[in-house]
Amino acid sequence: MGELKLQKMPSVRRLPTYLHKLMEMRRSGQDIVATPELARYMQCSEIAVRKDLAITGAVGQPGVGYRIKDVIESIRSYLHWDVQCEAVLVGAGSLGAALMGYDGFEEYGLKILAAFDADPAKIGGSVHGRQVFDVARLPELCRKLQVALGIICVPSQHAQQVAELMVAGGIRGIWNFANVRLRVPDDVVVQREVIAGGLAELSVKLQYRGGTDEFGAPRG
Repeated sequence: MGELKLQKMPSVRRLPTYLHKLMEMRRSGQDIVATPELARYMQCSEIAVRKDLAITGAVGQPGVGYRIKDVIESIRSYLHWDVQCEAVLVGAGSLGAALMGYDGFEEYGLKILAAFDADPAKIGGSVHGRQVFDVARLPELCRKLQVALGIICVPSQHAQQVAELMVAGGIRGIWNFANVRLRVPDDVVVQREVIAGGLAELSVKLQYRGGTDEFGAPRG
C-alpha cells in the first residue's frame, strides 16, 4: 500500500481525466490515439502519459498509438469501475443531495442505494429517488444491503460517530467529505476529500499570477 500511495497515486488520480477524454474520442468515432495527443490534452510529457497508462496494463503500438477501446477497458478494469460498487450516503443535505443527483457516478461503477440522516424532516422522504432512512438504522441496513462503501456528507463534528456506525455495519471503504481525520480499524480504507483544499490552491495561484508571491507579498 505504501508503494502504491507514494509512486502511483498521482497517476491514479489522472486516470479519470484520461478516461473522460478517451470516451469523448470514441463517441466522435476515433479509434486510435497517439501519445502526443494525450500529452497535449493532459498538459504533461509523453513519458508521463506512457507511465500513467502502463499501470493499467494498456500497451501502445510504436509509431501508431493506443487503441482507444482497449485503453478505456484497461482503465476501467484497473479502477474496478467495470464492476458495480453499491454504496450508502449519510447526510442528505446540500452536498449529499448534489452527489446523489450526479448521474456520472454510475458510469464509474458507483451506485448509491440509499441515504441516511438524523433530521426528522428528511427521514422517510427521498432525494433523487433514494429513500432517506434514520441514521440510527445505518448498521442494520448496511448489513442487509451488503454494501462495501459509505459516503460521509455530515458536519465534521458528527463524522466520527457516522464512521463508527458504518464500520459496525460492515462497511470497509469510506469516502469522507467531512474535513476531519477519522479513526477507523486498519482494514477500513478512508479517502478524505477536502473541498477547501482545492479552493486554497486556487487562491494561491490567483495571488501568484496577480503579482504576489506565495506569501501574498508583491513579486519583484
